[in-house]
Amino acid sequence: MDALAIRPDPRLAALSEAPPAWDPERDDALIVRQVRQETPDVKTFVLAPAVPARFVYEPGQFITLDLDIDGARVNRCYTLSSTPTRPGTVSITVKRVPGGPVSGFLHDRVGEGSVLRAVGPMGDFTCARHAAEKYLFLSGGSGITPVMSMARAHLDLATRADIVFLHSARTPADIIFRAELELMARNEPRFRFAAICEADAPFEPWHGLRGRLAPAHLEAVAPDFREREVFVCGPAPYMAAVREMLRAAGFDMARHHEESFDFAALASAEPQVAEEAVAAAAHMEAEPAPARTFRVEFRKSGRTIDCPADMNVLEAARRAGLRLPSSCTKGLCGTCKSKLVSGSVEMKHGGGIRQREIDAGLALICCAKPTSDLVIER
Repeated sequence: MDALAIRPDPRLAALSEAPPAWDPERDDALIVRQVRQETPDVKTFVLAPAVPARFVYEPGQFITLDLDIDGARVNRCYTLSSTPTRPGTVSITVKRVPGGPVSGFLHDRVGEGSVLRAVGPMGDFTCARHAAEKYLFLSGGSGITPVMSMARAHLDLATRADIVFLHSARTPADIIFRAELELMARNEPRFRFAAICEADAPFEPWHGLRGRLAPAHLEAVAPDFREREVFVCGPAPYMAAVREMLRAAGFDMARHHEESFDFAALASAEPQVAEEAVAAAAHMEAEPAPARTFRVEFRKSGRTIDCPADMNVLEAARRAGLRLPSSCTKGLCGTCKSKLVSGSVEMKHGGGIRQREIDAGLALICCAKPTSDLVIER
């Protein structure tokens, strides 16, 4: 009889004990425990450390993955779709971007048991820092992830906050987390969910709100939206349209919050940013030259620029018209992490790089000022 006895899972048996907080400085390896197909081009990856630990973060924050893709090191930030009220795992929900090397890698080559390295969580886009009795969550496409994290946290904690969640998708087949959101709305009367679709899906006609988000949709779903704390995430054009819509409606923009981490939008805007920086510099009144200027060579691109000692390397590169990966520009996300082949910098970062990486010669060029001539592996 003893031989047939069911042995408890040690991970469940340890629930009565409080595991330590996950510390990426000590162990940054996360194991993929589950992969879920949310829509035809969106997958959720559930991650956990090898040794049980608690993830401590605020709903809406992000982690930065440190990936090795065919020998190239790539850092990419993803907002967490999971909620800190379920601290044993975190999840990222990733849309496949046609031709996108990172999303393609995750979709095609990462499965259960894969190991991903990460740093974080971090970020300022969170309802935890803006307490309110009434919220309006607006999302477009895969921008649903951080506001889904916020919604899950509110319902898990039974905060009884009045929440309206309005999501925009191409078709009903593209509504991420649809079944869960509809269940949340059935279980919590103070949580209301609505979707807006631009078109029908094959074999699935859409009978709800249609088109793109417009003032009439806001008035129909949340007629009291001017009284709510608003959180917005989606593609850059979507967020810009929401800003204009709210301003035109007389909304108090101090209660408007949007996610600033849109790598694709920021990358495509890099040439414009560079042009604007050059134009701004041309119209500035003459100022005393900096005490010293250093030469910065980008080895892979073959470009060399001059960088004043009082300017971050990324800013100098932008002014010279270089297009380099970046996102937060605050030393948080790690997107601009680069190898210093030679030279030294002064760096004040916000947590997007670990000490052992600094010791290995890596730097976040968005917050690094040169203290000598530099050669950077970019």
